[in-house]
Amino acid sequence: SPSLHLSLSASGMGLRLSQKFVFLLFLSGLVTLCLGALFFLPDSARLKRIFLSKTEAQPVTVGSENDAREQARKADAAAARVRALSRKPSVTHEARAVDRPPQGIKAQDERSSGRTRTETTAAQNDARQPRDTFEYDRFKKCLLGSPLGSDRGKPGDPQTLQRRDKVKEMMKFAWDNYKHYAWGKNELRPLTRNGHIGTMFGGLRGASIIDSLDTLYIMDLLEEYEEAKDWVENNLDLNSNGESSLFEVNIRYVGGLLSAYYLTGNEVFKKKVLELGEKLLPAFNTPTGIPRGVINLGSGTSWSWGWASAGSSILAEFGTLHLEFVHLSELSNNPVFREKVMNIRKLLNKIEKPHGLYPNFLSPVTGNWVQHHVSLGGLGDSFYEYLIKSYLMSDKTDEEAKKMYYSALEAIEANLVQQSPGGLTYLAEWRGGILDHKMGHLACFAGGMLGIGAEDGAPEKKQRYLDLAGEITHTCHESYTRSATKLGPEAFRFDAGAEATATRLSERYYILRPEVIESYMYMWRLTHDPKYREWGWEAVEALEKHCRVEGGYSGIRDVYASAVSHDNMQQSFFLSETLKYLYLLFSDDDLLPLQDWVFNTEAHPLPIIHRNCLQRLMHSTQSNEK
Repeated sequence: SPSLHLSLSASGMGLRLSQKFVFLLFLSGLVTLCLGALFFLPDSARLKRIFLSKTEAQPVTVGSENDAREQARKADAAAARVRALSRKPSVTHEARAVDRPPQGIKAQDERSSGRTRTETTAAQNDARQPRDTFEYDRFKKCLLGSPLGSDRGKPGDPQTLQRRDKVKEMMKFAWDNYKHYAWGKNELRPLTRNGHIGTMFGGLRGASIIDSLDTLYIMDLLEEYEEAKDWVENNLDLNSNGESSLFEVNIRYVGGLLSAYYLTGNEVFKKKVLELGEKLLPAFNTPTGIPRGVINLGSGTSWSWGWASAGSSILAEFGTLHLEFVHLSELSNNPVFREKVMNIRKLLNKIEKPHGLYPNFLSPVTGNWVQHHVSLGGLGDSFYEYLIKSYLMSDKTDEEAKKMYYSALEAIEANLVQQSPGGLTYLAEWRGGILDHKMGHLACFAGGMLGIGAEDGAPEKKQRYLDLAGEITHTCHESYTRSATKLGPEAFRFDAGAEATATRLSERYYILRPEVIESYMYMWRLTHDPKYREWGWEAVEALEKHCRVEGGYSGIRDVYASAVSHDNMQQSFFLSETLKYLYLLFSDDDLLPLQDWVFNTEAHPLPIIHRNCLQRLMHSTQSNEK
């Protein structure tokens, strides 16, 4: 019957479905067994990679020239990662970036999401790390003297001590107001009594805290130093997506944390600075290795400043990384930081220099100069400073830096050094062969630079360089004395009858800059001529009279106006540089002695690397262990 036929058909269909289900179960089990076996083979990492979650995946690399080779490289990297989870990965591998070209091509966020897990594993396996990592006690033994001198540099002369104590009071006043009104922000607005964040540091905060760490410590303001240290340990967040200036983050944050570590040995500073250093590396991922000026610390994307000519990088920015990056390699035992800055030097040595000069703009894509504008002021200044200081910091073993510095100095003497009708020596700017008879306040650092470099110049040039250092410092002092406030303008000129005077309204301001006082400090240490301390005290009196307000210290808009107008900004470099250099000027020379320390361009002291001593102590330790 029809009903019986339907029943039998349904029964047969059910039997066939059961058979298929059993077969599928069997097949599934077989596949699972095979794959499980493959996962336990000795070198199964390449198969495992197929099944890794996104958090274990490698960063994507864009623009490979050979896809097959690139896939093999990625697979090898994945295999190495699975086989060696107990080892901290290469910084360059973990910090790989895709740069944002200046033309606005969309950049890729390349942050490696596997970093946290791997770093945690590396920390847990610290005992497996190489024994030649940085040892703070060994470093201290190789210093020629105590960083703080026999009595924290206390001068024997009562008047000098009184002046030094005044500078210390200024630092405490500036710090207390920052703490009260702007704690955790980057800088203080003293008139409105609130904090300022700004855009230079991206999402980073506490610039005034980081910049003040070493100043507080050497001034024996230890309660304030402890407050700053606690903030760094508990509140300094480096995981930000802000757009930061590579240059400013390096000189202020990296420099400030490095000096705090070397002065105190506190590991929190070392941990933070190495973490931050890794976040800066993607800026170097350009065709030439010349870093771009702006970096997003979160994503690692980088690009050039919008105002920079043709998407170029700035000489004073990519040329002011060497001191800090060499010390990052010292602390981390990872050569990648040193390699990055040595690559910059290699390129600069290779390309042609017009008249031996280094223009301010260089393309990070082609490696060619973009404009022939040369200046020892803004855009160029600290590149030259870091050449001589790299030589000094290497314990005078970096012959390449020495050669580059003195070659550049010869070109500067031949093309930029000028003398005014009134007998003032100054450093003009060079624009494609035409001189602009202007000198910026920033260029006033050159007195100190020429001074510390004089000793190692050619024998017949030593006295000339020291004399030139004194002449430049004298000219910068003149720019102060010719204003109503006895503070110097942002730039001053030597044309149309002007002598060391700002002739344009846009150049009349003073923002608590340190460069003139910096040169006073160096020239005092080199010559002990009392005029430099007198000039420094003149600056203290002018700062107190015109820049001190109820809520801190403020820059002024016109140094030539008798009725002062304040700009409502207490710059972080005022605490890091201006007040530190004044304090050192009125201290004995054994406080941060120059035979052991160089100052980065934010006045953060970094130790000279006494390599022979360090190696001797390391070999001695290894022999004793055997």
